[in-house]
Amino acid sequence: MITLTINGTRIINNITWNISFYNEKIEKQTLGFPKGILASLIHILELIEELGPNLGKPHTAPMGKGVFEIRARGKEGIGRSFFCSIQNDEIVILHSIIKKTQKTPKKDLELAIKRMKEIKGGK
Repeated sequence: MITLTINGTRIINNITWNISFYNEKIEKQTLGFPKGILASLIHILELIEELGPNLGKPHTAPMGKGVFEIRARGKEGIGRSFFCSIQNDEIVILHSIIKKTQKTPKKDLELAIKRMKEIKGGK
């Protein structure tokens, strides 16, 4: 059980979140991030396991339609891993990229949404 105090409010969390990957290719792609970005990503994933996926910026952010992003930053640049939550306190990493531009490419977000729909049975 984790007890945390934020702005004088005690938060008790006895749920541990599980993290999985859409498939092995996504797992290799994500864990293949450059060292600095990967360290940031692992830190955020550990926070998600303990506190849940609703961390907010600078760690996570909603992307719309039920997809969220993990915002990993390192000296090599910026990595993003798109995820959704499913029942039984689990998140699934759907797609990961190293950002090349300020804006998230539409095709990457659309791919994450498509994969989320697949695992949620078209919902």
